[in-house]
Amino acid sequence: MECIEILTTTSTAHSYIGKREIPPGALTISIADEFSKTPGGRYRTEGPFSGEQFREELLLPRFDEAVKQKVKLYVDLDGGYGYPSSFLEEAFGGLARVKKSASLVENTIVFNSTEEPYLVDDVLRYIRDARLK
Repeated sequence: MECIEILTTTSTAHSYIGKREIPPGALTISIADEFSKTPGGRYRTEGPFSGEQFREELLLPRFDEAVKQKVKLYVDLDGGYGYPSSFLEEAFGGLARVKKSASLVENTIVFNSTEEPYLVDDVLRYIRDARLK
């Protein structure tokens, strides 16, 4: 007899991002599903799906809503074909610069990356380093 683990991404009572349960009322972003599986460079001038475009069109409005509602914003980094470091730095480091608060960004966003776990550390470093620029 073969045992198969089935991971349900949504149910009537619970939602998950990776293996992490998302509390009811929390906001989410799946970059691959809602923006692009192939994110681009830092700026819009460098081509489609830039970190700047993602920050301005998707991340910032959802972040502001999470802050307003006093809930976490869960950002899923899985499902794409990789991330240029310039995309991640501009999106998340740029958010910290725009908000003038790395701690607000760190305390509001919860990151998930089961496919490439090191990305979470990279993104957190970009957020923390943003206050130095």
